[in-house]
Amino acid sequence: MTGPSSSDPLVVFTPSGKRGRVPAGTPVLTAARRLGVDLDSVCGGRGICSKCQITPSFGHFPKHGVTVDEGALSAWNAVEARYDEKRGLNPGRRLGCQAQILSDVVIDVPPESQVHKQVVRKAAAVRAITMDPATRLHYVEVQEPDMHEPSGDLERLKAALADQWGIDTAGLEAGLPVLARLQPALRKGNWAVTVVLHTPREGGPSRLLDVRPGLHDGGILGLAIDLGSTTIAAHLCDLRSGEVVASAGVMNPQIRFGEDLMSRVSYAMMHPGGSAEMTDAVRQAIDTLITEIAAEAGATGDEIVEAVFVCNPVMHHLLLGIDPVELGQAPFALATSDALSLGAAELGLGAMNASARVHILPCIAGHVGADAAAVALSEEPYLSDDLVLIVDVGTNAEILLGNRERVLACSSPTGPAFEGAQISAGQRAAPGAIERVRIDPATKEPRFQVIGCDLWSDEDGFAAATAASGITGICGSGIIEAVAEMRAAGLLDASGLIGSAEQTGTARCLPQGRTHAYLIHDASADGGPVISVTQGDIRAIQLAKSALYAGARLLMDEMGVDEVDRVVLAGAFGAHISPLHAMILGMIPDCPLDKVTSAGNAAGTGARIALCNRTARQEIERRVGAITKVETAVEPRFQEHFVAANALPHATAPFARLRARVTLPDVGFNTAGGDDGGRRRRRARSA
Repeated sequence: MTGPSSSDPLVVFTPSGKRGRVPAGTPVLTAARRLGVDLDSVCGGRGICSKCQITPSFGHFPKHGVTVDEGALSAWNAVEARYDEKRGLNPGRRLGCQAQILSDVVIDVPPESQVHKQVVRKAAAVRAITMDPATRLHYVEVQEPDMHEPSGDLERLKAALADQWGIDTAGLEAGLPVLARLQPALRKGNWAVTVVLHTPREGGPSRLLDVRPGLHDGGILGLAIDLGSTTIAAHLCDLRSGEVVASAGVMNPQIRFGEDLMSRVSYAMMHPGGSAEMTDAVRQAIDTLITEIAAEAGATGDEIVEAVFVCNPVMHHLLLGIDPVELGQAPFALATSDALSLGAAELGLGAMNASARVHILPCIAGHVGADAAAVALSEEPYLSDDLVLIVDVGTNAEILLGNRERVLACSSPTGPAFEGAQISAGQRAAPGAIERVRIDPATKEPRFQVIGCDLWSDEDGFAAATAASGITGICGSGIIEAVAEMRAAGLLDASGLIGSAEQTGTARCLPQGRTHAYLIHDASADGGPVISVTQGDIRAIQLAKSALYAGARLLMDEMGVDEVDRVVLAGAFGAHISPLHAMILGMIPDCPLDKVTSAGNAAGTGARIALCNRTARQEIERRVGAITKVETAVEPRFQEHFVAANALPHATAPFARLRARVTLPDVGFNTAGGDDGGRRRRRARSA
C-alpha cells in the first residue's frame, strides 16, 4: 500500500483542524476515519442512518492555505436524494458516507454529527462532558448461512463486525439472553441488524449486549444512580447524545433499619440475615425506580443497557450483597475498593435489559466511598490552582480538600437532619415544603417561601398560589435558613438555646416543656399543620453541622492551613443552601462569601460523566489512588473540633469575614434568665 501523493486532494476538517491528503473519490466518512476525525456513523457508511452529516465550505481559506470550488465534492447521488425526500437534509448538508472528495475541500463536522459530542452542564461553572460511552450501536450486514461453509450466526456476526467496523472480535463475549435473540433478529432484519456493543476500554475486549433487527439508531439508554443513605437519585441518559431524558428519586427504604450508616451496620450485626434483608430492600427500590423513570421517558427497560452507581462504602456493600460488618469497626476494611464491572442480573436488577452492564466507581477508603470519587470526578480538586474545600452535604458527608499538589478526603457522620429527617416538622423537598425563611430582627416576625411557589408568605396572592400544595412542612434548606435567621434575629443564643417570649420579645417563642419553640406557621385552625422550630430541632442541626465543620477542620489541620480559598457545597440540596446562612450556622469554615458556590448533586454529575465517558472512569481510578484519606473515627482532634463547633457559629474560631458582614446579637438564654447569670452561678458553685 502506498501513502498519499502530493497531487491527491487536501481535506481539512473543522472544528478539529485535522487535515491530510486522500485519493480522489474517497468518501468523506472514510477520509474522516483515516485522519482520526470525530464523525459519527451507526450504519457503517450505507447512507441510512444520517449520523454522518457534514457541511462543505467553499471559497478561499488563507488560514488553511486552500481554495475550494463548488466541484470539490461529488454530486448528490440517489441515496442522498432518497434520504432528503423521506427525512430531509438541512440546506448545504451532505451525507459523509456518500459525498466523495474530488479536489481540495474544507469540511465542517456539526456538533450533532460528532461521536464525542459536548454536553454542557450549567452549575457552579460551565462544564462539558465529552461523549465517549462504553456502549454503542453498530449496524452490520451479516452473511447468510451456507450449508457448504457451516458456521454459527454469532461467528458470522463477529466476522461482519471485524470487516465492516474494524472491531477486534477475538475476545467478544455474548451472554445467553443475547444468543436467544440473535437468530430471530437476523432473520427478521433480513440479515441486517444493529448490535449494542459494550467496550469498557478502547481497544479492549467487547461484550454483545443486544441485537436488534435492521437499522436501529435510537433507544440506547444508560442510568447514572447516586445511591445515598437517605435518598436514591437516578438520571436516565441517552448514550448517543448524553442528554438527560428523565430524572427521578425515591427514599432509600433501608431507613426503616436505621437512619444513619452505623445503625444499619449495627442492624446487620444484631440480626441474622439483616444484611441480606437490607440488600433486598434497596435492590427492589432501585428496580422500581428504573421502571418508573423508563415510563416517564416513554422508554422500555430493554432500552436501558448500562448503569453507573456511586455510593458510600456501606451502601456499596449492601448493594453488592456483602455484609458491611467490617465497616463498623477499625480498621474499617472494604471487601474491595476497586472499580467493579458487573452484569445487572448479578445484582438482581430485572427492570433493565437482561444483558445490561453495571459499573461501580472505586471507593477511596473504608468510610470514603465511590460517591466521594464521583464528586472528585465532577469538581476536579486535583486540577485546582487554589485550595478548595468541597463538601457533599448528606446523611454521611463526604469532604475533599485540595489543589494540584495534594488532595485529602474524609467522611463525617452528619446524620439525616440536613435532609429534613429528625426535624419535628421536617420533610423531603417537595411542593408545599418551606425552603426559604427570613425573620425580621426588629419584629421577630417570619416570612417564608415554599417549593412550587415564587411568592413570599407575606405577599398578595400567596394563599391562593399555595392552595393546591398546602404548606406541609420544612425541608433541609428551610431548616438551615430558619435556624440561622433565628440566631441573627436574637431568638437563639450562641449555645443554641431558644429564648422565652419574655427574653426575645415575641409571643412566637412558645414554651415546650422545659424548653421553647419558635412558631413559623400555624394552620391548625384550618386543620393544617403547626410548623415550628423546636429545641430538639436546634440540637439535631447543631450535631449535624458540628460533624461537618469538624471534618473540614481536620482536613485543614492535616493540610497545615487555617483558611481555604473557596468552598463548594454539593449534595442533593447543595444548590439550595444559602452560603450566608451556612456560614452563620458555622457549617463551613469562614471564607469570602463570594467564594462559596454550589455544585448541586456533584456525585450524580460524576456518575453521569463516568456513564458518558469511559476514559473518565480510568482517570478517576488513577486519581483515587493519589487521594490521602483522613479517618475521622479514630482521630482525637475530631472530637475537639466537634465540641467547639457546637456553638453558633463557633466557640473559638473568630469568623471575622462573617462578622464583618452580619452582626450576631450577643444574647444568652440560660436558666438564670440573664446573659451570663448561669455562668456566674456555675463558677460560684465550683468555688
